[in-house]
Amino acid sequence: MAGLGGPEIILIMVVVLLMFGGKKIPELMRGLGKGMKEFKDAKDGLKEEPEVKQASVIKES
Repeated sequence: MAGLGGPEIILIMVVVLLMFGGKKIPELMRGLGKGMKEFKDAKDGLKEEPEVKQASVIKES
């Protein structure tokens, strides 16, 4: 992170806490984690998908 030190990160965390409140932050983090997991799964699925398609084309021939 370019030029972010301890005081800047604390300030950002305080602003986020004031904007969303204490109860919303765990929900936001949970949603962010699920989104990252789905993105990773989709990315991994794209790597595997061409191999599956090739195998099905060979079986059909």
